[in-house]
Amino acid sequence: MSRLRIALTTGDVDGIGFEVTAKALHKLGPQKTVQFILWRPEEADKKYLRLIDKKFERITVESLQEALKIDGPYLIDIASDESPARWVETSAEACLEKVLDGIATAPLSKTSIKEAGFKDLGHTDILKRLSGSKYVNMGFVGEKFSVVLATAHTPIKDVTKHLSFTVLAETLKNANELRKKLPAAQAKRPIAVLGLNPHAGEQGLIGKEELLLFPQLSAFAKENKIPVEGPLVPDAAFFPSNWQRYSMYVALYHDQGLIPFKTIHGQDSGVHISLGIPFVRTSVDHGTAKDIFGLNKANPHSMIDAIRWAIKLARLSR
Repeated sequence: MSRLRIALTTGDVDGIGFEVTAKALHKLGPQKTVQFILWRPEEADKKYLRLIDKKFERITVESLQEALKIDGPYLIDIASDESPARWVETSAEACLEKVLDGIATAPLSKTSIKEAGFKDLGHTDILKRLSGSKYVNMGFVGEKFSVVLATAHTPIKDVTKHLSFTVLAETLKNANELRKKLPAAQAKRPIAVLGLNPHAGEQGLIGKEELLLFPQLSAFAKENKIPVEGPLVPDAAFFPSNWQRYSMYVALYHDQGLIPFKTIHGQDSGVHISLGIPFVRTSVDHGTAKDIFGLNKANPHSMIDAIRWAIKLARLSR
């Protein structure tokens, strides 16, 4: 079997991305039939390069084109002076061309993306633009439970404008594909879809969205053999007693899903997976943490999860 080629982008040069990536690589070590291609700034902290070198034979190049010419049990290290947003774009294009098998990304600020001249608001928008995928969802897999977001970086005042039967149906399809890739015990459980309003609308007394959207969504799920329950009352959905009841939650807006996910999982587990694009992309579930840049305090667990899931999904995609 030929080697999987997984690109690792390390995000903002003044963030914790390179630190957590180096620590994750040191923890994981070389993986059977996997070649890592690491994007990092030219002036990356040498102590983290030395950490990587304890486990890997590293070859440094200046571009992805050079990296792809090298085969063998090496970590290919791209010392780049390009914007970190360009690393993501170049890697995604290589995935679309089938010369890379996946990407695991460290945090990248929206400021860095803007400074690169992009109009995109984040990784997801870059990948959506390049792949031409219309319905892309952010999925988060954690040790305790998993979450898929129906809408992403949408202002609260605009959420209802972006929620439609089609959006929810496509989200449910993407969530179902992720469900199938979870461990068997989790995969057999139904997907829980949260209501939008307090008390899930309470039969239309507190908002009509549940009455307008969920009957049609339930029929769609039945027709497509997607196990689903909902609408769940949002303020009670994440009780620990429910974690073993559902394979995952579909949250209708960003904070509805990510406040409980990040509160419970903290920095000890959690991986972000892009759903609905035609290649593998995983990421950490945290930000750039520039306040601890250079202090050697960053927790690598989310990056470890991101790399493991990138390898798992890439193998399943072959």
